Amino acid sequence: MRNSLHYRTGLWLPRSYPKTAAELQKSDLYNQWWYYSVELLPGVVTRGCYPPDLPMLPRIMLRECHLEGADCLDLGSMEGMIPVLMSRGGARSVLATDAVAHCVEKMEAVKHYHGVSFKYRSIGLMYELHNKLEGAFDVINCSGLLYHVMSPLTVLFGMRPLLKRGGLAIVSTNVTVEDGMSMQFNNAGRMQAEQNTFWYPTARLLDYWLRYLKLAPLKALFVPHEAVRIDGYRCVFDKPSGYVSVLCRAVDKQLPEKGDEWMTGSATSSWEYSGLSDWERAATNPEAVSGGPVPDARFVRDSGLCIDLHRAIVEGQPLVQDANEEDTHLLRLGDVN
Repeated sequence: MRNSLHYRTGLWLPRSYPKTAAELQKSDLYNQWWYYSVELLPGVVTRGCYPPDLPMLPRIMLRECHLEGADCLDLGSMEGMIPVLMSRGGARSVLATDAVAHCVEKMEAVKHYHGVSFKYRSIGLMYELHNKLEGAFDVINCSGLLYHVMSPLTVLFGMRPLLKRGGLAIVSTNVTVEDGMSMQFNNAGRMQAEQNTFWYPTARLLDYWLRYLKLAPLKALFVPHEAVRIDGYRCVFDKPSGYVSVLCRAVDKQLPEKGDEWMTGSATSSWEYSGLSDWERAATNPEAVSGGPVPDARFVRDSGLCIDLHRAIVEGQPLVQDANEEDTHLLRLGDVN
């Protein structure tokens, strides 16, 4: 019987893959379900679940990150598109993760055909990440994950100590674009029929979470759900909503608005705040290789350290379908961004 280490890392997988287009197109590997569209041999592209012109916001945001010599972590990697791009961007190390090894066979094939090498770990439910993963990372991608968990804020608490001081995190999730601090629950599948989708916070609430956890939002990209065209996929419900990708920098203190004494007081005295994370680890991690870009001047807050995420969505230019190929969920051989 294969031991648990093999299932966590994929060490048990075969290392022989189809060598010709005809052989590949007849294989079980190519004809199974794929999340991403991936070119495995020239002209042979898997059938992913996204339209060919839908922008992939974390991919676009990754270009803002300094990857040369960086240690990178990707959460919920599926077939490994983001880890491939991190590797090709010059990262020193890349760790791909998922709850279970449901895509490891395909991920290993992608690594083979694209000529890259990175590590993989199955980590179970995405809570207590600071107790499951060692080391510290310059860049962490946490995208397409928070709406798939029962407690999204708890996931962020576990992720935060994994980030180097001054490191960058890409946090991407579905939000509603209404005023106030609230979350919508996907009761009866009214927001998405997908059965592992639970919560959409308001953009203001997501913004508050990030600043509360010493993550300074720097830039944001947004796709309104009303502009998304996916067959059989219901995105629009009774609240204005969309998918946002936020680039954040790890900072050494909370970032409250003027007059908000509760944020820093809660961080000081709350048992939950101290118990759900490892703030000593976060404070003593090494410095990141690069601090990344400055906050988007159009939406910067009075502190000058971060943007107002709600304003960035409401006043910024949203992205819609009709994206260029290199901005989408399609990974071509030789793509470096």
